Amino acid sequence: MKDIIIIGGGVIGCAIARELSRYRVNITLLERRGDVSQGTTKANSGIVHAGFDAKPNTVKAKFNMLGNAMFDDIAKQLDFPFKRNGALVLCFDKEEIGVLKELYERGVANGVSGLELLDGDKARELEPYINDKVVGALYAKTSGIVSPYEMCIAYAENASVNGCEFLFNKEVCNISKEKNRWKVSAMDGSSYLADVVINCAGVYADEINNMVCDEKIKIVARKGEYMLYDKSCGYLASRTIFQMPSKMGKGILVAPTTHGNIITGPTAKDVDDKEALYTTYEGLKEVYEKAVVSVPSLNKRFVITQFSGLRAHSVDGDFIIGESAQKGFYNVAGIESPGLTSAPAIGVYVAKDVADKLSLVEKEGFIATRKGVPRFATMSDEEREELIKINPLYGKVICKCETVTEGEIVDAINRPIGAKDVGGVKFRTRAGMGKCQSGFCMERVMDILERELGIAFEEVEKSSGGKIVVGKTKGRK
Repeated sequence: MKDIIIIGGGVIGCAIARELSRYRVNITLLERRGDVSQGTTKANSGIVHAGFDAKPNTVKAKFNMLGNAMFDDIAKQLDFPFKRNGALVLCFDKEEIGVLKELYERGVANGVSGLELLDGDKARELEPYINDKVVGALYAKTSGIVSPYEMCIAYAENASVNGCEFLFNKEVCNISKEKNRWKVSAMDGSSYLADVVINCAGVYADEINNMVCDEKIKIVARKGEYMLYDKSCGYLASRTIFQMPSKMGKGILVAPTTHGNIITGPTAKDVDDKEALYTTYEGLKEVYEKAVVSVPSLNKRFVITQFSGLRAHSVDGDFIIGESAQKGFYNVAGIESPGLTSAPAIGVYVAKDVADKLSLVEKEGFIATRKGVPRFATMSDEEREELIKINPLYGKVICKCETVTEGEIVDAINRPIGAKDVGGVKFRTRAGMGKCQSGFCMERVMDILERELGIAFEEVEKSSGGKIVVGKTKGRK
């Protein structure tokens, strides 16, 4: 049986793993951190783009359109939050209406359906809280929102159930050829042999490529800072609200999340440090000042957290997808926006290409569906009562802000690719994502992790490599 190694456990790597798991093949995914969705995927706007921004006839445009069309079905199959809420691109100057028309024409050329050009009054009928100075807007009905980390986790769990092996804390340091196979070596001294290697390493994809290929690529880390608002602000926008895009990206957006918050951002600043995940005063100031141009009622008092992410920007400006000049080495690199939108289609495309090259055969018994952690917060009273009868732990609320129960946390820990730290629980259940940002529930979450994983309380981590406590106080047993 053939062996495949995927480097990188973001949404792209996990989507490819899931699609490859349809075949009779050994798949191993190596991730440098302690969980999936820890890079670009985690710190993401969560927008499923309609496709009007990508330049026609580019790889980005192709996969944007293919991926967007897949979301309704794949979200149902894998049970992750997704909603087609539509999007508006706002114009504040009558002299720039022509630019808005160019975006419309680009979208039509890409095959985007349902695009409309609106005047300011029509735009405010759709979104009453946008600025009175808006003179026009492009309305894209097929745009959507998704929970990016839950999408990635869903893909990973389904791939795991179908036989893909996930290995964490495996930072790749060397790739070489050994008897016509690839030898992939990790920093911890382990090594793995494969017939095919697929490079999905995000901002580090250039380093992985350059270990193997004479044709070098360069990936620039493009930093984006965000603000997340409390759910009490959720009424301010029901659609994703963009400003005019620039050469650096789609600009500062204001958008609802799938869980009812409002997110604003991102900035776009190229940085040398591929671990520069700190936020800055200047960046957050820019996010707020530009966001209130779109929605003046936004108030900083309701911001519950800020964060930043790094997008993998290729200096060539387009996605790099396919087999390199080195047989059996695939690049899936430079996957910035609309990468999340494109992920389902990229997964199918790369898996099909690899399967054809290796003459893989589809296996019997592929499990196409996955059911997520039960969401106690969104259930009816009758559904809650039934769930508690089956498992009383669902009657114990741990996170009051998000109404997350002990049953959900235990489920998240014991699932395929289960949570191993507080962050893993957070992204699988939302425990700690509410207004208090885990101020009241973290200790209880740590207690559950201690019990379920059979480790000491002091060994429970916030995320991979990040300890929370150094010892016990006198009052703790």
